[in-house]
Amino acid sequence: MSLLPQYTHIINPKLKHIYLSFDDEGNLVIKSPKVTQQKIEKLLLKKSSWINNAREKIQQKKGKSLDFSKDLELYFMGRVYPLTLVQHSKKRTHLEFDGEAFILFYHTYDERLFQTHFDRFYKTESQKHIPSQVAFWAEKMGLSPTNVRFRKTKRQWGSCSGKNVLSFNTMMMKLPQDVIEYIIIHELAHIRHKHHQKDFWQLVEHYLPDYRKQVAELKNYTT
Repeated sequence: MSLLPQYTHIINPKLKHIYLSFDDEGNLVIKSPKVTQQKIEKLLLKKSSWINNAREKIQQKKGKSLDFSKDLELYFMGRVYPLTLVQHSKKRTHLEFDGEAFILFYHTYDERLFQTHFDRFYKTESQKHIPSQVAFWAEKMGLSPTNVRFRKTKRQWGSCSGKNVLSFNTMMMKLPQDVIEYIIIHELAHIRHKHHQKDFWQLVEHYLPDYRKQVAELKNYTT
């Protein structure tokens, strides 16, 4: 007898079909209208190979949220660095990076607080490095964003609003430099083309001929 995978089932009466997806940790999520348990189980058996392959790909992605029960590491600029937690007497929690490793000094063990410090590190680094790169490529491409913003998001690496405000995911700092440049050029190109049609990709390729290589590498990472 086949064992069914664990999953979270979200019922939405507005849906017409059953949808399978995964969260960032590789957990299966089912969204559907109200259906019988038998129908769900039949679909899971039918899609078992796809589910296993998809979950394996997600679990192999780089830059995932930390699992504090395992050896810890952080990605920065495409490289992975060891992370050590060190308890000390001071009540202040702070993160240090010496170019070779991360050390998080803490007083009280609090994984949510630790994550806040990691997020703050990426945000600080993105605000330090990204604006000058945006300015460089904007001038080269002859395009002018109205503003550049940074925030941590779950899905998108970047976006360009209708008013040409560029927003970048602070988790970009996990990525290699050439992939960061691709995201910047991609969003700048949206100032001219608000779509992903042929003209858009031709503009991206003009300034980054090997952009497909960066797209492939980006798929190895998770936000």
